[in-house]
Amino acid sequence: MVKKLASLFSGGKDSVYATYLAKKQDYEVACLISIFSENKESYMFHTPSIEKTIKQAEVMNISLIVEKTKGEKEIELEDLKRAILRAKEEYGVEGIITGAIQSVYQASRIQEICFELDLECFNPLWQKDESEYLDELIETGFKVILVGVFAYPFDKSWLLREIDKTFISEARELNKKYKIHVAGEGGEFETFVVNCPLYKRELKVISSEIKEEGEYSFRAEIEVN
Repeated sequence: MVKKLASLFSGGKDSVYATYLAKKQDYEVACLISIFSENKESYMFHTPSIEKTIKQAEVMNISLIVEKTKGEKEIELEDLKRAILRAKEEYGVEGIITGAIQSVYQASRIQEICFELDLECFNPLWQKDESEYLDELIETGFKVILVGVFAYPFDKSWLLREIDKTFISEARELNKKYKIHVAGEGGEFETFVVNCPLYKRELKVISSEIKEEGEYSFRAEIEVN
């Protein structure tokens, strides 16, 4: 049985929770892998406050592999493959954890890389009910904030909001009215985990810069300690 894994790690709820579930199932998470993309519209990679995965790795006490990419569609997959190969060679990992829930585009490409490198692909959130998933996050002790919103009717007032019971209730209403994915699976919002059972301590947001990128498109670049 595969026991040593690397986690594709964006710092958002999905990748952190997938890592948590892997550890709960007694896998060893040997390292995290973060891709820093220059392209804010990357098809593959989370970009808001991505550099703060360095702080998250510190409070998780797990080694972090960082790979940079220009974020060009499909070409960026070679950068991801290089990072995964580093994890295999440097940490002896036998498989990769992903936080994919519904994105066939992302999941299929990661699966293809794993196949090429003879690695297992562990997708603990695949096809998980989004609404139940958010409830589960809260019950498990995850503290998650929004660091990007990219769809109507979201505006900058949603940035830095915590995913709590009120948020989930409002997200369910937005799903009924506008077909917004409750967990942001349509790219409607991006998140950052400030605390969870994997952390030695909670990360505190000490400052943030709100950037407007277009109508109904805002991101928060945060500083944490």
